[in-house]
Amino acid sequence: MDRLSVLIFDWDGTLVDSLERIIEAMHMASDACAVPRCSDDEVRDIIGLAMPQAYDVLYPEADDADLKQRFIRTYSDQYIVLEEQPSAFYPGVMDALDQYRSAGYQLAVATGKSRRGLHRVLSGHKMLDYFDITRCADETRSKPDPLMLHEILKHCSAAPGQAIMVGDSPFDLRMANNAKVPGVAVSYGAQPLSVLNKEQPILAIDHFSELTTWLQQHPNTLLEGTLHD
Repeated sequence: MDRLSVLIFDWDGTLVDSLERIIEAMHMASDACAVPRCSDDEVRDIIGLAMPQAYDVLYPEADDADLKQRFIRTYSDQYIVLEEQPSAFYPGVMDALDQYRSAGYQLAVATGKSRRGLHRVLSGHKMLDYFDITRCADETRSKPDPLMLHEILKHCSAAPGQAIMVGDSPFDLRMANNAKVPGVAVSYGAQPLSVLNKEQPILAIDHFSELTTWLQQHPNTLLEGTLHD
């Protein structure tokens, strides 16, 4: 059996409570660009994708490239205003991450955010050097393509069976499946477990602390086969 050594996390909706700001910024961009607002649920359904792919899903009939770029820029500008004070971590997240680092795990972030956006929030939390590696959608391929995870594993000198991917969207878990990395679903983010469980995560949790409990029960070892808790 491989030793579990790399913990990979999505950012928005998994580590930080930022989803309502994302939804609000999308609505503001729609208004500013004079395109129809999508529903809150429709926006939640694209969280995890890179913005170009998200726009294509929300507005599949749109064929104006200039409008698309203006929408993406406007969303980014609006989100920066809303994130003047960076979104807070979910309860227990920072204590758990500190425990994982102390236990010797390598920590990584795989996010649909841009590099500029992730740098801004990491700087706001004084965490620029906290993670072993972070990968963003605008410097690789968007989820659910596995390239982001392949790059993280290469950096960490780890095989797929030595890592887990923790996320709140089907795109996170589909990316994990495509990379043959076991996925962990969290229920408190963009999508409920009834949706996430379709991607067959090895673990489904309602609170971040449940991941700590699971890791303590399986110290540094990923069980062979598929585990559903």
